[in-house]
Amino acid sequence: MQVTETLNEGLKRAYDIVITAKELDDKVNAKLVEAQPTLEMKGFRKGKVPMAMMKKQFGPRVLGEAMQETVDSAVSKHFEDCGDRPAQQPDIQMTNEDWKEGDDVMVAMTYERLPDVPEVDFKQVKLERLVAKVEDKAVDEALESLANSAKNFEDRKKGAKAKNGDQVVINFSGSVDGVDFEGGAADDYPLELGSNSFIPGFEEQLVGTKAGDNVDVKVTFPDDYTAENLAGKEALFKCTVNAVREPQPAEINDALATQFGAEDLKALKTQVSERLASEYGGAARSILKRKLMDSLDKLVKFDLPPSMLQAEADQIAHQLWHDENPDVEGHDHPEIETTDEHNALANRRVRLGLFLAELGGKREITVSEQEMQQAVMAQARQYPGQEQQYFDFIQKNEQALQGLRAPIFEDKVVDYILELSDVTDKSVTKAQLQKAVDALSDED
Repeated sequence: MQVTETLNEGLKRAYDIVITAKELDDKVNAKLVEAQPTLEMKGFRKGKVPMAMMKKQFGPRVLGEAMQETVDSAVSKHFEDCGDRPAQQPDIQMTNEDWKEGDDVMVAMTYERLPDVPEVDFKQVKLERLVAKVEDKAVDEALESLANSAKNFEDRKKGAKAKNGDQVVINFSGSVDGVDFEGGAADDYPLELGSNSFIPGFEEQLVGTKAGDNVDVKVTFPDDYTAENLAGKEALFKCTVNAVREPQPAEINDALATQFGAEDLKALKTQVSERLASEYGGAARSILKRKLMDSLDKLVKFDLPPSMLQAEADQIAHQLWHDENPDVEGHDHPEIETTDEHNALANRRVRLGLFLAELGGKREITVSEQEMQQAVMAQARQYPGQEQQYFDFIQKNEQALQGLRAPIFEDKVVDYILELSDVTDKSVTKAQLQKAVDALSDED
């Protein structure tokens, strides 16, 4: 086998590989010898078929297999010898298209190699970790929110008019073009005004009504309404208001605590405080991670494979276009041009992604089976009632598994870097922490 370099430009590489006819013939003979003991042919005992007849009978098929295996072996040996790691699958083409048995095999291989990633002295990375203490006021606000979510409704004074946030108890009957439709009627239905739980425009027409009122509510069903026979049509709902009730928040006491699974109010306060502490910690980590990435973005510089940059920029542009055009679900849309902004973001993502991957590999940072199981379980909980279907899907989909593994790996590498970096804690208020979180959103 002969390997000749034809291109060495930046990260681009190209080679001509020649596999001699003798090498290929030796490979074919070796495969036939290996198969001979188990081979049967009419007129010969098992394992006694002459090599010449085997080659005539099975040679063409074995030749194709031998050619593929020899090329694969040549490519593997090349990467083993030179140490290159291709950024993407190498492009391998046979160049002597008029090849016939007995000729050498000529192959052209092109690829982009992954760059050499520089070492970084993380001590020069200086960061502030925001630390927000959970104050009693925040716990009280959270408890008030829980009390509001557990609110009851009590009748307003006779003749009182309904306001947004009130509950009206109504009888209603709906019709389209004078014909009642299925599911369009109910009695004593409790409807909270402002909840947007009914057709758009319905609840607003009941604001200002009082018990005993009869109201004709006219609305138009949305064009994408689930019942196709009603979609886009005007409807009339004849409503009778039976009662108007105002919200009464639940009292913050032991009874409220038991509604939320706590033993008593003291235990509920502890749970709320721990939840807030976890939320503050998560927000602070997101901010710290972003600041770390910003620091690494300035420190870590190396050449990047053009194909990886283009693929990432295309993906970013495509995703942003769909974010701006949510009504387009498929890919039947005009070609999306990448901009300087897309390219700059792609450069950052690819560079930092390669850096973290290289660092994690060198430091032998891995994702354990237990960590993967926890991630799968957490994701499965996002599909209540369909957990088993998700488990079946994830076990058969390596790409989806990698999608779960990648952020865990990245976080573990980030933790490793933070341990070596100069990180100081800074005490902040909840409001200051929130301001920092909002600033992150503005930068995205």
